[in-house]
Amino acid sequence: MGKRKRDTAEKERLPPLTLKHVVKDPNASMLDSKRLQQGGSTTIQIIVGSYDRVLHGITATIPEATENGGGFSPEVHFADTFLFNAHTSAIRCLAISPLPSLEDPSQSHKLTLASGGTDERINLYHISAMAPSVDVKKAVSRPTLGNTLVTENPKNRELGSLLHHSSSITALYFPTRSKLLSAAEDNTVAISRTRDWTVLSTIKAPIPKAIGRPSGDTAPLGGTPAGVNDFAVHPSMKLMISVGKGEKCMRLWNLVTGKKAGVLTFEREILQGVGEGRWASGEGRKVEWNSNGDGFVVGFEKGAVVFGMDSKPKCRVMPVPVTKIHQIHYIPNQQYDAHLADLLAVSTEDGRVVFYSTGVVQDADDKIMVPTSPIPTCVPLGQLGGKDTDISIRVKDFEYLAPGTAQRNQTSGTIITASSDGSIRIWSVRASELVEKRKTTNGTSDHPQLEERTMNGEQTHVEDLSKAPIRQCGTLLGTHETGNRITCLKAFTMLSLSTPQVDVADNKDSDVFEGISDSDKENNI
Repeated sequence: MGKRKRDTAEKERLPPLTLKHVVKDPNASMLDSKRLQQGGSTTIQIIVGSYDRVLHGITATIPEATENGGGFSPEVHFADTFLFNAHTSAIRCLAISPLPSLEDPSQSHKLTLASGGTDERINLYHISAMAPSVDVKKAVSRPTLGNTLVTENPKNRELGSLLHHSSSITALYFPTRSKLLSAAEDNTVAISRTRDWTVLSTIKAPIPKAIGRPSGDTAPLGGTPAGVNDFAVHPSMKLMISVGKGEKCMRLWNLVTGKKAGVLTFEREILQGVGEGRWASGEGRKVEWNSNGDGFVVGFEKGAVVFGMDSKPKCRVMPVPVTKIHQIHYIPNQQYDAHLADLLAVSTEDGRVVFYSTGVVQDADDKIMVPTSPIPTCVPLGQLGGKDTDISIRVKDFEYLAPGTAQRNQTSGTIITASSDGSIRIWSVRASELVEKRKTTNGTSDHPQLEERTMNGEQTHVEDLSKAPIRQCGTLLGTHETGNRITCLKAFTMLSLSTPQVDVADNKDSDVFEGISDSDKENNI
């Protein structure tokens, strides 16, 4: 007589677990757990790459009491989702496809994660966009080396690898859910289709000529510094800017035709203004467009220059004291005030993330800043970290999540920073801290000119602000130690469990990249 199968109908009718079970800390007090259950929470998926070839996925659950800034502020709860050796050498860059639209049921609730390393590979993964629902007893009883929970998601899986580059991968970007752009040190930018991962077009940048090489140089043929450091796609998806190794210029590309549209050489006053001396490389290391697409910023080793659509420098960013910068991101400021220009966030070697106003600038003839330059200087509005907070390890990468995405209230944004020592920190920054007037201890404004706002895109010039200390802003919500030397970071806010899940095929994604058509061929420029 055969065994009777167990009836699983009752188990399927059980209500799904909610996030309040996931964020519960086994070491927390009973009072904390009761308060956590009374309020909601938000889960952030954090993904970091490291020199140690490790790809690490972490979820950070922020209770609602922390988000709203109330009197009760429990600790942010971290849980490991995946941890493995993804590459045979260091991981240099990451990219995540845009979040699916909840209004479009045809889009699946999963994202594509791409990682690039110095092993010439681009590894691809599917990451679930839904917040995890895990039995707390199983998560707590699982032994780990660290005091963190493990919440594996069976929907996270590996897709494969792309091998169309012949050198180290330097930059990855998903302009839409259907296209992936990748740059490498072989001086190429490839556009791939995510439906079948076919390379639609390859843009080749010229190899820079060897200038200033010593007479006894033994470098092999083609061994001079070459490669695309970074690129940025215009919000219209029809233009792209790239900066490369060994080139004191940036290149503008037409993505409609896949051909070069122009070259802008960095003049001497631009390079001197950002600390690029005679013996420096003078190459751009980072580039990014602002939210409106009417300007962009080019990052150098110790500074950055903001350009307008006319490709003329508008202002510069020089951290004080002078230090290296590792990452730059625009923070859309129109969500706080429609008349304000975008803010520029810069991570530095000395453990800070400094916020600058691109609309309010300092007079160019100041003699406090080093080095001096006729280009106006952006005004620092505030900073995260630094020696005042006992954080002096360089911030290798950071990610900004706008208000209303990582937090339920509409007045606080979230910034996730990754340091070289393996520390991941989550900060909450209120909008008023980046917009309100700077005041001294006696309640008066230390610089009345700073109170003037940028109207109609015009810059407001103020007096020298280098003497005034940069104030601390934001609140540190939590810190997680990964134990790896982090090189890159990506993060997004996971969708709520109440959102209906739709599982559709990848080839049904209707998102279309307008710049490159499927019939484009390889372009040698």
